[in-house]
Amino acid sequence: MKRDLPWRSATPDFYRVWLSEIMLQQTRVEAVIPYFESFLARFPDVHSLARAPESAVLAAWSGLGYYSRARNLHRGARQVAATGAPTGYEDLRALAGIGPYTAAAIASIAFDQPHAAVDGNVMRVVSRITGDTGEISSPITKARFTEAAQLLLDRGRPGDFNQAMMELGATVCVPRSPRCGECPVARFCDARATGRETELPVKLKKNASRDVPLDLALLRNGSEFFLIERAAGERRLAGFWELPPKNLFPRWRGRLAAQFTHQIVNDRFRISIFEGTAPKVLPAGKWLSPAELDAIPLTTVTRKALALAGTELKSRSKSQGNTTIKQVEV
Repeated sequence: MKRDLPWRSATPDFYRVWLSEIMLQQTRVEAVIPYFESFLARFPDVHSLARAPESAVLAAWSGLGYYSRARNLHRGARQVAATGAPTGYEDLRALAGIGPYTAAAIASIAFDQPHAAVDGNVMRVVSRITGDTGEISSPITKARFTEAAQLLLDRGRPGDFNQAMMELGATVCVPRSPRCGECPVARFCDARATGRETELPVKLKKNASRDVPLDLALLRNGSEFFLIERAAGERRLAGFWELPPKNLFPRWRGRLAAQFTHQIVNDRFRISIFEGTAPKVLPAGKWLSPAELDAIPLTTVTRKALALAGTELKSRSKSQGNTTIKQVEV
């Protein structure tokens, strides 16, 4: 059941554990692995990360999404470089971007301290084992699940226990079709005993996705592409570069080269890429070569569009995430 993952080792390192836990927030393991490896190659320790400019950190994170994680990780690295490495849960909570779950996970895995780490996978396991019918997004229910996980915690091996619980939820006690026949704790599970394993945990229904059309212009000049920069005042994507919207060029006619969808929370972006010769008048932006593109932060949609255009920026670009792609024949 235990997966061989690059951040797991017999002697866990604080920096590697921290980086992995931040990257794994709301992101699949399969998507994280290539980013984790390339990020470590670029910033092998907390001090190299602290010294780096934010633009370089965002470039290394580009395509993984939820970019506030990268900004907070960078701020946290500078805190560590200035004040010294954390030694426990409270020190971790003082770092930028580290909440109760992440602090508990790092404290248990890197420092062997007895804190139960309760993420979505663990809450699902606890709900089924205890037969708790509380709505899983309720703060009261989350607090109850955390208390139950703390009581279950093996205080002699808290890091191993937390990782085992996470692994159980990720690989066996899965949301829709739990593999109860393979579960090592099935005999202790209330949901299994009462036939409610597919009914728990109780969840509110998600809002329906909203379709958002988005037409982008892919302008080439030899091997270079024209990109524009997000405004400095934007909260999440400030400083990121992207393909310009087609509506910036009302008289320009490009050919439809590709289409794909990209999901962000409840918004399903239906993206059309139009390619052609650049118009004479362009907005503020830059012509950038593939090598230059690799060194700057790109929005996920732009990275995927460039990959469709045959510009492979990094091996991790091959992972398309929550995207459905249709190449258009013309």
